[in-house]
Amino acid sequence: MIRLQTEILDVGALTAGFCADRSETGAVATFIGLARAEGGATRVLELEAYSGFTERQIALMVEEAIARFGLHDVAVVHRVGAVAPGEAVVFVATAAPHRREALQACDQLMDYLKSRAPFWKKEHGPDGARWIEPTGKDLADAERWDG
Repeated sequence: MIRLQTEILDVGALTAGFCADRSETGAVATFIGLARAEGGATRVLELEAYSGFTERQIALMVEEAIARFGLHDVAVVHRVGAVAPGEAVVFVATAAPHRREALQACDQLMDYLKSRAPFWKKEHGPDGARWIEPTGKDLADAERWDG
């Protein structure tokens, strides 16, 4: 499942739904990314995406993770629009036969989502708005999965 949505993420329901009926899965790993206030510098995080295109690019990332780690399933649910500090921005879940594969796949997907997924992010705060780009660390984190 890959979904972009403006609504607040119900991470409990997403986790319960993803874990249901998995009699052959040995491990599920989840990651929930929250919007930060950045010490009061961010009042709203705004995310933009091109519907259809962004999901297709995420699907390519998911396909790579499934092949690399032998996953049973993956869910990526990402917010778009305005997100307040403390709200979930992204939910990633991976299901695998064993924990290491589930954890590594979740880590790889988040590294890719953070630095390579086609989202445009803008922070709005008391000093105005500013676009956010992946940091050098974000790019290096994603590069470690290449090759």
